[in-house]
Amino acid sequence: MLVAALVFSAGSYANLTIEITQGMDNPTVIAIVPFGYNGSARLTEDIPGIVRADLTLSGQFRPVPVKDMLAFPRSEAEVIYRDWRILGSEYLVTGNIEESAGRYTVTFGLFDILGQRRIWQRTVAGSEAQLRDLAHFISDAVYEQITGIRGAFSTQVLYVEAFQQGKPTDRFNLMLADSDGARPRLVLPSKHPIMSPTWSPDGKRIAYVSFETGRAAVFVQELATGRREQVTNFKGLNGAPSFSPDGGRLAFVLSKDGNPEIYTLHLGTRQLTRVTQHFAIDTEPSWTPDGKALVFTSNRGGKPQIYKVTLASGMVERLTFAGDYNARARVSPDGKSLVMVHRSNGVFHIATQDIQSGDLRILTETYLDESPSIAPNGALLMYATRYQGKGILAAVSLDAGVKFRLPSKQGDVREPAWSPFFD
Repeated sequence: MLVAALVFSAGSYANLTIEITQGMDNPTVIAIVPFGYNGSARLTEDIPGIVRADLTLSGQFRPVPVKDMLAFPRSEAEVIYRDWRILGSEYLVTGNIEESAGRYTVTFGLFDILGQRRIWQRTVAGSEAQLRDLAHFISDAVYEQITGIRGAFSTQVLYVEAFQQGKPTDRFNLMLADSDGARPRLVLPSKHPIMSPTWSPDGKRIAYVSFETGRAAVFVQELATGRREQVTNFKGLNGAPSFSPDGGRLAFVLSKDGNPEIYTLHLGTRQLTRVTQHFAIDTEPSWTPDGKALVFTSNRGGKPQIYKVTLASGMVERLTFAGDYNARARVSPDGKSLVMVHRSNGVFHIATQDIQSGDLRILTETYLDESPSIAPNGALLMYATRYQGKGILAAVSLDAGVKFRLPSKQGDVREPAWSPFFD
């Protein structure tokens, strides 16, 4: 076992700024008024401002600007529905924050303007360090109530920040940030490349490929303690780890017997099982939500395409046929769609395919797009791309209606991995 020298650092790492490039045509208009505050300590986070930013980021909402609001109601009795109808708002969020001995309690309410009723009122509490988490909690509750889809604003994203010029001073940082790019924290600094970060289903462990031993090796790391374990040390390729849905196994690719093949490792018993048996290159495994199969990339048909192998039978099925290149597939949380890197007219885009019908849809218009990772609610996916000569992260909804970029002020950013829900 190894212990990381640095588990998390709150150092001066720059947020990934958000640039929304496309939203839905008819977003829901919602007003989030400034919250009331009763406390002696200065508030270090603008909770209603974060809620507005979250809902805007989803592309499905258009918050009413604060400067246009006619009133800032603090309670149901102060809500005049006519004022909000005039502004075209369909929903209203109010809130009050109470601070006592460093503990913050937020009471917030959601109102249906057209129905002239309060839908619900809720309370959430936390420390000063958790104020941003409280805001994301409110965003999640409002988003789920109105859309019927669980909000994912409280989730996080792993990514690799590279400062690479082919010199001894090259650095690679494995970073962790809120899903909106805020609060970036350093998980692992390295002088050697870090690749393919991925999450365990409970969000407590991560796995990734590091070259710190002089060759590629798969590591598993506990996020809370920084405790690390190297789980592969085979000659040749060791790469592309993926946790099973129950967290008990890790799938990855090894070339210890010659060409790259897919293997699984039982993390309790350490039993290593070879899954694929083919002279072609099999790589980039990813689990189906039921844990019964893996999708993977293989050139066994002559060019890279996506295949599925059923673990119980070993039966292999080809899933993609459109285009001459499809790779790095991920299955949506509902098991109905693939997202993948798809080459069209010589350009790499992110595409989604209905597994049942085979219908393909290209989601991105940028180029050199790679490493798609789906949000746990299946509403958005994040990917790496190039923008103004730099590697950045970008996101797109699975219906291509919402798009935004998260450029970094420092280094090239790549290899995003969206976390699961933390419950």
